Amino acid sequence: MLKHRPTIRDHSAEANLFARRAFVGFVFVLGLVAVLLSNLYTIQVEDHQDYQTRSNDNRIKVIPIAPNRGLIYDRNGVLLAENKPVYNLEVIPEEVDDLDESLDQISKIIAITEQDKQDFLKDIKHTRRFKSQVLKARLDETEVAKFSVNQHKFPGFSIEARLARYYPFGDTLTHALGYVAKLNRKELNQLEQEDRATNYRATHDIGKLGIEKYYEETLHGKVGSQRVEVNNRGRVIRTLSMTQPQPGSDLVLTLDVGLQQIAQHALKDMRGAVVVMDAKDGGVLALYSNPSYDPNLFVHGISSKNYKALLNQDRPLINRTTQGRYAPASTVKPLMAVLALEENIVNETTSMWDPGFFEIRNVEHKWRDWKRWGHGHVDVYKAIEESCDTYFYDAAYRLGITKISDFMARFGYGDLSGIDIHEETTAILPSKEWKEGRFKESWWPGDTISVGIGQGYWTATPIQIANATNILVNRGINHPPHLVQVIKKDNDITQINNEEKPPVILKDPRHWQVSLDAMHNTVQKISGTAHKAFKGTNYDSAGKTGTAQVVSIAQGERYDAESLKERQRDNTIYVGFAPYSDPKIVVSVVLENNHGGIQIARQLMDYYFAANPVNLARNETP
Repeated sequence: MLKHRPTIRDHSAEANLFARRAFVGFVFVLGLVAVLLSNLYTIQVEDHQDYQTRSNDNRIKVIPIAPNRGLIYDRNGVLLAENKPVYNLEVIPEEVDDLDESLDQISKIIAITEQDKQDFLKDIKHTRRFKSQVLKARLDETEVAKFSVNQHKFPGFSIEARLARYYPFGDTLTHALGYVAKLNRKELNQLEQEDRATNYRATHDIGKLGIEKYYEETLHGKVGSQRVEVNNRGRVIRTLSMTQPQPGSDLVLTLDVGLQQIAQHALKDMRGAVVVMDAKDGGVLALYSNPSYDPNLFVHGISSKNYKALLNQDRPLINRTTQGRYAPASTVKPLMAVLALEENIVNETTSMWDPGFFEIRNVEHKWRDWKRWGHGHVDVYKAIEESCDTYFYDAAYRLGITKISDFMARFGYGDLSGIDIHEETTAILPSKEWKEGRFKESWWPGDTISVGIGQGYWTATPIQIANATNILVNRGINHPPHLVQVIKKDNDITQINNEEKPPVILKDPRHWQVSLDAMHNTVQKISGTAHKAFKGTNYDSAGKTGTAQVVSIAQGERYDAESLKERQRDNTIYVGFAPYSDPKIVVSVVLENNHGGIQIARQLMDYYFAANPVNLARNETP
């Protein structure tokens, strides 16, 4: 058997093959190293800034800081709206993996109601998920301690200390001050449209009503920020830099909280409104609407139960001083007298016979006076002093609605008063054009007669009645009502000087004095309708009473309050001023379905002159 001969190895060929393979491998490795070096260069040199920024975003966090809201004081320096520290349990939704499970677990540590959960879940649907939202407000010390021990179990949850608005006088000033409450989606959209959203990055509340809303920009301040370093759990390690927020400006109001409390105490459980104005500059000394409510209920989110309790027939949410619409009744008679004198319908000595009613030829209807047997011979002084309806029925009929409407518009009726809160209505100053637009009907002469005594279609707000009287008292000078007196920012003090509106100029200025003297007689003469209420005062006042029908009384029937339902009884109004020869204040009181406005006006004046004896000097009638 032949044996296989072994192959002789070619060492030279193998060496050449190895060399070629080694060279290819070296080139390949060299290429990979070149790619690696190129990538390193790109990352570390060319893209350095981009990665540096991304790294800082992971490490550095910018936190907005809410400014302290400005404080509000009354004219005597009494604090009316302050900021108190509170602890809130807040959540950043995007940092929570399982929100429902987390809410269930945290409810075992801190008592969280179903209402709290529903409100929270509703809020996060309408806000960005990276923004912190309040789950539960006003935690006590025990709740804060319990959460702090277990905080590591709840990423995205935190306890935040904030300053929350607090109103120490509760329901006494609600309709003037208003309140702040949680920002809603509509308000955020509005801020974005006005390019103001950036300033509210850390703000949870905004002014909703009253002074708080009207002066929101002034009170809010300017947002600050801090740059902080955080770890991978989001916990702050250190603060890198800080821009301090600028607190909002403080407001000093024209209101006197003592006078406001007198108004509240005097009204008790009656529905009505009180306005007290400074006759010299239009500053509002008291603005009270009854019933009222506690604004602190809204600051942290009012419960459904509490809110439903406010939706009752007494309408406490309505600001009656600026939104309540009432027939001004006989309080317009002094102005009607001025107009009648201006138009030569009557003069100071003109006298007419009042049989207790007014009638138009060939018309069966009779417009009756409140005094069934009449006032006898009546001139302009007696007509105001005893509030003779017949006299003003006749004057209105002869004047016509156009002259009446045009003249009363100059005193602010049918228009906004200009007071610095948004919650106000113009009410109704009737005219031919108004009736045509509202009812598609012509104006009849009979419509004018009731307007002559401030009834019929005519409605007015208590602030309009006070403002119109203030123009009369100042003989045509128009000081618009206002609530803010001073704005304070650090050491800067800005005095608010409301510009006067165009004055009411008469053909004969003496006509002012006729009405003012007659209003003085109303209080000082025994026959005056307000005489009894102001007996024994140490100040000299003047005024005018008014009674407005709420429901019509049939011809020939007498008004009997006891036979009517409570809400069908007459409204009563009183407007007055003092001292007579140098007026310092004007008071307007409106009571719904009740009487006693004159007595309330006296209590207000008694308090004012006791607190301000320098204004008390009694002057003789000029």
